[in-house]
Amino acid sequence: MQKIKALRFILVMVGILSSNNLLLGQEKEHLSSKEASLVKIASYTASGNLGQLSEALNEGLEAGLTVNEIKEIVVHVYAYCGFPRSIRGLQTFMAVLEQRKAKGIQDVLGKEASAIDENTSKYARGKAVLGNLTGLTPPASLSGYGAFAPIIDTFLKEHLFADIFERDILTYSQRELVTISVLGTIGEAEPMLKSHMTISLNVGITPAQLADFVSVITKTGGKKKGKKARLVLNEVLKNQQK
Repeated sequence: MQKIKALRFILVMVGILSSNNLLLGQEKEHLSSKEASLVKIASYTASGNLGQLSEALNEGLEAGLTVNEIKEIVVHVYAYCGFPRSIRGLQTFMAVLEQRKAKGIQDVLGKEASAIDENTSKYARGKAVLGNLTGLTPPASLSGYGAFAPIIDTFLKEHLFADIFERDILTYSQRELVTISVLGTIGEAEPMLKSHMTISLNVGITPAQLADFVSVITKTGGKKKGKKARLVLNEVLKNQQK
């Protein structure tokens, strides 16, 4: 009798553990509350919708994003839509933190960026980061807009992919979520959105998470932006199948 009870107990525990593992797997397949908040913060910063941004910032802090992670999100945005939007986003965040502090809420500051090894040139480091993101070896010679205006290639490699992407407060996947959130929000940047959605898949973001991203962008940027983002995602996934 005791053996039967013990066996039943083991079977129940196995069932619970299996259910938990299934739930964890489902969570990994979709955007977490922190990731969804990251998308909202980046999108509202890019659009300059400061009222909605305030709500998204509070939501992000409650979801577990640290102060430094949110600052890094808003700073990253400037690389894709300019200093004015990013600075207004930071000013909005400062106001939100003051309001929360007045209510007695102590938000977690979070880690600072690690020191960067600068023994190699920024251009070489940026080129290496780009290779890690795409999974491809960068071409030896420039083409397209890079060949037309080589200085922008220098700025991209040295500043975007070295100065910004090397900062480890955010992971590559988080930075790509920020990037596609901005590109999906500002519009008329579908070629870049396509490239960065492809990179997103390469750095571990799942198709289901990208579908969730489109749903969030539809709410933050409007149906038209959401429709365009969905069309780009469909094209990216179709190319991946090939």
